[in-house]
Amino acid sequence: MADVLPPEAERDAIIAALGPVVDGIVATFGPVCEVVLHDYRRPEKSVVAIAGEVTGRTVGGAMSEIGMRMVAHGDTAADELNYLTRTPAGKLVKSSTMLLRDSGGTVFGALCVNLDVTALTQAHTLLGALAGTGPDTAEPPTTAFGDDIDAVVDAIVDAHQLRQNASWSQLDRAQRLELFRGLDERGVFAVRRAVEQVAGRLGISRASAYNYLAQARAATAPEGDRP
Repeated sequence: MADVLPPEAERDAIIAALGPVVDGIVATFGPVCEVVLHDYRRPEKSVVAIAGEVTGRTVGGAMSEIGMRMVAHGDTAADELNYLTRTPAGKLVKSSTMLLRDSGGTVFGALCVNLDVTALTQAHTLLGALAGTGPDTAEPPTTAFGDDIDAVVDAIVDAHQLRQNASWSQLDRAQRLELFRGLDERGVFAVRRAVEQVAGRLGISRASAYNYLAQARAATAPEGDRP
């Protein structure tokens, strides 16, 4: 009977086995492709292997807001396949995020494939104009990518405030709770020191940030779990 690895050793083995896959996929698809191997056990330095250059990250870099959202969903998270996003620099990226699970079903990482389809989309738009067909008006969301987890958190907070079209002082209580609820759903607070960072970005005290987070979580908790 084969020895059963402890969970952490099993996860380490899966990460190690996927390392060569990262280079192999990029070698197949060429310079428009980037493959990133994430270890979610270290969100601030989740990138353990990367090949290709689409999002500008390096080994030791942070997870994106997509990864944070996966972490927030925990073991109920699902793969996200064939979705479009845009980098802050304007690249249009077609991506798939495939979660890594151990034999017990615990999510601990992800293998992400990113294709820079900017040039293809421009060609498609040109051909559509020549053919007389209208452009696709759906604009993919901009996603924060970066090696620095603090910069990713700041970008998410700023995007939430931009969507609400108001500064913190202009928000009423319901809007402030909604902002914290949205940040929590995207996994921001799974990052160490994120509450302090969000407080600084919003210009409020750390105690206020913890208070709003607690209230936001209490409002979304199942009725039997509410205080």
